[in-house]
Amino acid sequence: MEQALSPLDGRYAKQVEPLRAFFSEEALMRARVTVEIRYFIALSREERVRELPAISAGGEKELMRLVSGFSEHDALRIKEIESTTRHDVKAVEYFLKERIGKVIALKPYLEFLHFGLTSEDVNNLAYGILIHDALKQVILPALQGLQKELARMGRSTIKIPMLSLTHGQPATPTTVGKELLVFAERLERQFAQLRSFRMQGKLGGAVGNFSAHKAAYPLIHWERFRVKFVKSLGLIPLMHTTQINPHDDLAELSHILHRIDTILIDYCRDTWLYISRGVFKQKTVAGEVGSSTMPHKVNPIDFENAEGNLGMANALFDHFASKLPISRLQRDLSDSTVQRNIGVAFGYHLLALHSLRRGLGKLSLDRNAVNKELEDHPEVVAEAIQTVLRKHGVSGAYEKLKALTRGEKITAAKLATFIEGLPLPKEEKKRLKTMVE
Repeated sequence: MEQALSPLDGRYAKQVEPLRAFFSEEALMRARVTVEIRYFIALSREERVRELPAISAGGEKELMRLVSGFSEHDALRIKEIESTTRHDVKAVEYFLKERIGKVIALKPYLEFLHFGLTSEDVNNLAYGILIHDALKQVILPALQGLQKELARMGRSTIKIPMLSLTHGQPATPTTVGKELLVFAERLERQFAQLRSFRMQGKLGGAVGNFSAHKAAYPLIHWERFRVKFVKSLGLIPLMHTTQINPHDDLAELSHILHRIDTILIDYCRDTWLYISRGVFKQKTVAGEVGSSTMPHKVNPIDFENAEGNLGMANALFDHFASKLPISRLQRDLSDSTVQRNIGVAFGYHLLALHSLRRGLGKLSLDRNAVNKELEDHPEVVAEAIQTVLRKHGVSGAYEKLKALTRGEKITAAKLATFIEGLPLPKEEKKRLKTMVE
């Protein structure tokens, strides 16, 4: 029997599996190992750090194998060390000293591991690497796949007329495709921002001013070292910080994803209403049950599940954006426990995208239902008629149509008779009648 506390690790584990490579604790450990080793190598390349000779190409390969070969066994060893240190980053440092200490050529230089760093120097860079990779490899492909499917559906139905509703009431006709392309276009604007988004990177020691580094090597231009090293990780260097990365980058990312999720919630609700109206039918799946008591039901569960999970993701993204950029003076640890939930927010977001793709795959347009809605509401061409009357200078055009149609049940025949009596050229009357027919 499943004993997982979170549905992401239980019921929905398979659907969010791709994110484990970026947001599991083991993934964070691997990223910390990456930062520590690459920093160690970068220090060895500084000519003024004479006590640490430049590591050879072969030595670098051997060190980077600690990253590429990082295993569950390594993660368990770090956890074992942490049970004593009660400090996760220090446990990574001690783990690396164990492993690198077995390399005879490097054993004399172990104290240059984590040299002058505070845990946040390692953590913020590790999170930056992981978030970039998750966006590139999982989130953006999933979002773009969904947006492309919406755009494809929109283009294929762009000329199919459909009754529109404003305030829930019949309004001027629209087309099925235009309504879908509204969402595709809104998403594309946000994707442009997401594609150009970059995490920032803090490197500066205990309070951000390289005080320990400068005490040991006052002649090294540590600010220049920071820029080069942080950029090598694909991050934007932060030049002035407290002990921590201020997390404005995570707030920015959270706001982008929050907007994307909000657009998708809007889409879910509209599609739910289209299904309710009969505009879209849902393909039935053999063996699937819609209701435990009503055999006829085919519920829009994919769109409902997506809406719920998008809301869960947004609750977390909203908290990240408002909480993480705030820290008491140089730092407090309240950000650390919050950051550990980044993968949870991404998990609910990805889960919703899966539900939406599945729901889209079940939709089929019911043209008979779409046509019947329009036929049942010929009064919706009133806007077109009064606008043509205005074009020809007919006084009180709006009022004439208001008197005829507002709150009234109008038939196509009655509207055609009304059009025939209008002071308009014959061709205009003929064109307006085709809209009613």
